[in-house]
Amino acid sequence: MAPDTPHPAFIYEEHPDHPGWMRWALRDPTRYNAFLGEIIVRREGGIARVRMVAGRQHSNLADHVHGGALLGFIDVALFAAVRTFGLIEAGPAVTLDLNTHFIGGARLDEPLEAQVELLRETGRLIFLRGLLVQGERPVTEFSGTIRKPGR
Repeated sequence: MAPDTPHPAFIYEEHPDHPGWMRWALRDPTRYNAFLGEIIVRREGGIARVRMVAGRQHSNLADHVHGGALLGFIDVALFAAVRTFGLIEAGPAVTLDLNTHFIGGARLDEPLEAQVELLRETGRLIFLRGLLVQGERPVTEFSGTIRKPGR
């Protein structure tokens, strides 16, 4: 697919309301990613910053962000990051593993940011690690491996 050709399944374009940020979304609003809400991403040096704002639909009974919603966001953030690093376009890549350690609770209606770092890329694998934060406060640290799509 040519660099300027839109991907049939994904939207990756400049966000009109957030200068310097890209919008990362599936074109099909009935897929899982839509549940997370709007996701924006940008690269700063070797870090991809991926953001979302969790709402009530992401909450647990303590009125914090549910751990499952955090895990889902981290998984999607890995893919937004590798796209931002220019390593894959989109499509049938898969998460091979995702390791997390919850450090603190996340509040609703405040931006969550996954700060993702590329550790290594091989022919078929991409190794990443990162920190999920709210403001300056760490929420979760994580690492994951993505297998690139086959040819």
